[in-house]
Amino acid sequence: MKPMTTHERFSRMFAHQEADRVPIIDNPWEGTLHRWQREGLPAGMDWRDFFGIDKVASIGVDISPRYPYRVIEETDDHIVFTSPWGVTMKQFKHADSTPEFLDFTVVDPERWAQAKRRMTVDRDRIDWKRLEQDYPAWRAEGRWIQAGFWFGFDVTHSWMVGTETFLIAMMEEPEMAQDMFRRYLEQCIAHFDLVWDAGYTFDSIFWPDDMGFKNTQFFSLDLYRELLKPFQARAVAWAHAKGIKAHLHSCGNIMPFVPELVGIGVDALNPLEVKAGMDVLRLKREFGDKLVLHGGINAVLWDQKDAIMAEIDRIVPVLKENGGYIFSSDHSIPNSVSLENFQAIVAEVKKVGAYT
Repeated sequence: MKPMTTHERFSRMFAHQEADRVPIIDNPWEGTLHRWQREGLPAGMDWRDFFGIDKVASIGVDISPRYPYRVIEETDDHIVFTSPWGVTMKQFKHADSTPEFLDFTVVDPERWAQAKRRMTVDRDRIDWKRLEQDYPAWRAEGRWIQAGFWFGFDVTHSWMVGTETFLIAMMEEPEMAQDMFRRYLEQCIAHFDLVWDAGYTFDSIFWPDDMGFKNTQFFSLDLYRELLKPFQARAVAWAHAKGIKAHLHSCGNIMPFVPELVGIGVDALNPLEVKAGMDVLRLKREFGDKLVLHGGINAVLWDQKDAIMAEIDRIVPVLKENGGYIFSSDHSIPNSVSLENFQAIVAEVKKVGAYT
C-alpha cells in the first residue's frame, strides 16, 4: 500500500478503516529529548522526522483570567512564580516534573466571580501570527490539526482552584463547579469559532480532563453525570456540528465512564493508562467499532527492550483490527527510554501495525 500522510491515516482510523499502518505519535519529556540528542538525535532536527513518525499540529487559545505573571523567587534549581490562572507555583528547571502548586487565588464563589469577569472573548487571545505563518505548511505536509480545548474537572482543579478545594466544591457548591465548566467551555467555543471563521479549520478538538488515578476515579459516576457530562456532551456536539472529531485525554482508571463517553459521541480516547487499570483489550472488544483507542502501551515497559517488544506484539495486532487505533504510550515517553529503544519501538510498530 502506498505510504499515507498523517491526515490520511488519522482519517481512516476515525472512520474505523484500515490504512497503510497505524498512526504513531507520542510526547517525550524534555529530559528525554536531551537524552536522545546526547545519543545521536541531530540538534535542531524535529524528533518526529528523525524517527519517521506522524505529526499532529495543535492550535491553542488563551482563555485564562490573565492574572499578572510575577517571579517571586528564582534560583539555579527552580523558579517560583504566579500564573495567568492566579496560581503560585514552583517549577524545577532541571528535572522532568510537574510544577508544585503552592497557592491559589480562586478558592470560593466570590473570587471565582472576579476571575470569571477577567475571562473575556478577545481576538488578541489567539496567536494569529503563528497561524498565518505555520498553518499553510501544516496542511501542505498533511498533518492532522487539532484545536486545543481547555475545560473540565482536571484543568479546573489543577490550574485554578486546587484539588481538595474543588472536590469539596463539587459536593457543597455544585453551581460554582458547573459555572466554571461552562465558562471555560464557552470561552473555548467562542475563540475557536473565530479561528474557524477566519479560515483556519481543524480536524478535531482535543482536550485534557484527567478524571481518574490508579484503580479508581476522582468522583462517582452519578456526580460525573450530574456535573461534568453535560459540558463534555456540548463540546462533542459543537465539534460534530462542524463535521470534525472529538478526542478526549483522561489519565487514570476511567473504565466506568467509558460507556458514558461513547454515549455522548466522543470519537477517541487517550491515553488508556494501563498502569492505572485501563483494560485496552476489553475496550477494543466492547467499543472498538465506535471509539478510536489512542495509547494503551504501558510506558513502564519502554526502557525494557524485550518486554516492550513482547507487549507491542501482543497488543497492537488486536487494537489495529478494522482501524480505530493510534499508537502511543499510555501517557508520555520518560527519560529512561533510550534513542535505541525508541527506534526499535517505532520499527516494531511499523511492522506489526501495517495493513496488507
